[in-house]
Amino acid sequence: MKVRPLHKGVIYILLILTGTMILAGCSRKQDASKEETELKEQTYIEITQSEAKEMMNSEEKLVILDVRTDEEFMEGHIENAILLPVGEITDRAEEMLPDKDKKILVYCHSGRRSKVASYELAELGYTNVFEFGGIIDWKYDIVK
Repeated sequence: MKVRPLHKGVIYILLILTGTMILAGCSRKQDASKEETELKEQTYIEITQSEAKEMMNSEEKLVILDVRTDEEFMEGHIENAILLPVGEITDRAEEMLPDKDKKILVYCHSGRRSKVASYELAELGYTNVFEFGGIIDWKYDIVK
């Protein structure tokens, strides 16, 4: 059996196909970067509880948002916190939090609901959402 060398035309076609695939892959990467940027713009920032406490002490124009239930809130909450249970965020956030650019510090009992609430707030267009976990780990004073 005799092996024939590839013709120049076949080599050119293979090079063109390879180049096309490489370029197509690059453009998909750019689209993914746009999506990642948009996603980052619609998210929240996780901070430590000491960072949250520092912000509370140094900044007057912020909202401390408790996303637990009424009963949990009555058992004890962070001073100056307002209550907006996580299940009511989509219905009541714009009424209770009209300024979408104001800093909002979000907490719950253990940190799970505060993450959900922070994500929902970001999806609603709030731009300065900071999530700092749960009151269960809060080592500072609370109001009872």
